[in-house]
Amino acid sequence: MRITQRCILANFAVMDFEGYLISKKIDSKLFADAEPDLWRQWQSEFEQVHPNSFTAQKLYLINPLRRKYLLDTKEIKEIIETKVSAAPPETASSPQSSAAPLSSKPAVPRPVFKPKPKIS
Repeated sequence: MRITQRCILANFAVMDFEGYLISKKIDSKLFADAEPDLWRQWQSEFEQVHPNSFTAQKLYLINPLRRKYLLDTKEIKEIIETKVSAAPPETASSPQSSAAPLSSKPAVPRPVFKPKPKIS
């Protein structure tokens, strides 16, 4: 099973602070143990804003934290596997299961080209 950044973000559709830190490859437990005040402050701020706004606000602070409290790829895979196994299985009655797989772009009707009549 190949795991990508999109997969990580898809599993945290309703993202909490720990899920956000996982998506940024930061070990939440190490971060909380080493700097509890900063962790609580960031959690409080994260709950008040959208994750994209939080990233924009803390853009230059995230990388140094990632370097200090790096989350191993093995741990990321384990977390994702536990999240996927804990998720409710899809039922066959869902409308998406019978449809074609979702693509990244929505279906757009293609223009129809009609040849010009030859007038001689």
